[in-house]
Amino acid sequence: MLMANVASISPAKRTAAAPAKGTVASEQERSSALTFLGGLAAEVSKGTVNLPSFPDVVMRIRKALAEPNVRLTEIVKIVGTEPRLAARLLQVANSAAFNPAGKHLIDLRAAITRLGHRPVQSAVMAFAVKQLRLAPALRSISKPLNMLWEQSISVAAISQVIARRTKVSPEEAFLTGLLHGIGRLYIMVRSAGKSELQFQDPAFLDMIAGWHPAIGKAVLENWGFDEAMCQALGDQGDNQRCGRSEPDLTDVLVVSVVLARVLRKPGPRTVQMDGINSFARLHMSSQDCAEVLRHAEHQLGSLHAALGC
Repeated sequence: MLMANVASISPAKRTAAAPAKGTVASEQERSSALTFLGGLAAEVSKGTVNLPSFPDVVMRIRKALAEPNVRLTEIVKIVGTEPRLAARLLQVANSAAFNPAGKHLIDLRAAITRLGHRPVQSAVMAFAVKQLRLAPALRSISKPLNMLWEQSISVAAISQVIARRTKVSPEEAFLTGLLHGIGRLYIMVRSAGKSELQFQDPAFLDMIAGWHPAIGKAVLENWGFDEAMCQALGDQGDNQRCGRSEPDLTDVLVVSVVLARVLRKPGPRTVQMDGINSFARLHMSSQDCAEVLRHAEHQLGSLHAALGC
């Protein structure tokens, strides 16, 4: 298991938003929220990931898939212990996104083979997030959880489209996009049951925006994900990144997060690329951005159907 250094878990530098008119969250509550976020960061950096209502089978599958010589039989066996997940993987494998020929599968082994490791991980994580969204204990944060999931699917779709323009694996980019908000999700789930006013307070939301990349990176490190994915999550807000190397997964995610925000806005859509170096590293023009958004938007319907959400 990989563990992050405590010193590396810190919020991105951001200017805190002023409290919205009518927001009654006090300075004491915001101070308490900051202490809470710092405590979460220290917790995950020490190797403790506590995510209530998160299905245990997901981590067992993740651990198995991390083994280079894992046998398909082992994956089938683990998935088979959770009938709802097995049914979900069959649904994904038979969806239009993965079954353009229309050959229907009823065998779990064949379904997992058709999907491949990365898409299986994406489907498994989608299943896990859906269980969180349906958990009675998290009903108080169902709205922000749903909004986060919608955003995650958009970032994943855009990441996949952009990756096809590079040497980055589209499947890896999709999974990274899907998980880009895992730090935000972790904060939301762990704060469930606390003052609901926190989610109406711009200062608290701004704190989440500052802390979630580092917390998300630490969570993925503890779950044993690839270094490139972990780094991309941690640097997803680094607009000034530069270098002479070829564009990488982090560049893809940085741009995808920006474009996903644009995608949520009603037209006409304008992409502000100034000051975000990854657009130049990816050699993307305004026209390229518009084309990526069109492709991603076209895919969203089939992705929702495939992931069952």
